[in-house]
Formats: sequence, C-alpha cells, structure tokens
Amino acid sequence: MKSTFEKMGGTYTLGADGIYYPNLVSTDEEPHYGKYGMMRKTYLKEHRPAMYSLYMLEDRLTEHLNTVDDEAQERMDILVSQMMEKQGITEELKAYDHMEWVRAVNNIRNAAEEIVLKELVYI
Repeated sequence: MKSTFEKMGGTYTLGADGIYYPNLVSTDEEPHYGKYGMMRKTYLKEHRPAMYSLYMLEDRLTEHLNTVDDEAQERMDILVSQMMEKQGITEELKAYDHMEWVRAVNNIRNAAEEIVLKELVYI
C-alpha cells in the first residue's frame, strides 16, 4: 500500500539506521528581496491579510516579494536618471557645487521613491 506522499509522486531513501526518509526538495525561491520587498511584506500583513495568506498558502510569497523588489529597484534607477537629466543635474554641477548637487539628487531620489512606493509597493 502506497503512502499519500508516494501517491503524490514522492520518494524515500533508506538511511543508515534502517529508516526510510522522504526525499524533500524545496520549490521555494531563495529570498533576495531588500527594502521594497520588506515594505511590501509589511503592507500585505497589515493591510491585505487575505492576500498575504493566499500568497503564503500557494507558496508564492517569496517569489512575489523578490519580483516587487526587483521591479521597484529598476523603476527607481530609471526615474532617478530621467529626473536628473530633465533637471540638468550633471557631473559638472557636482564638481562646481557639491552641496547643491547633493541637495538636488536627494530631492530627486525622494520624489522617485514616493512614486515607486505608490505604484508598486502600496497597491
């Protein structure tokens, strides 16, 4: 008689102690998410518990958080470079007036992050 594990396609390996151990392979993706993935996870837990539970039950939470983090990082890079170009923030300004360049880039990064959070993390 086959066990439920074997009926689902699972296999066993005989250990040195004479006990059969199931061959378990994790299908879960390795987490590599950072700031935006963690923010998304917190948002889902606190404001979308049903969606969070669904991702957990379907074993897709890590994949979802990795995707959100990757997309958010990519979008941040694109927005920052586009805003810097549009506002004329160049390396020449950095060499001429470093503090002004820092102020401008910080403002741009903050604006870009607000956009990314609204579009990708808190939806």
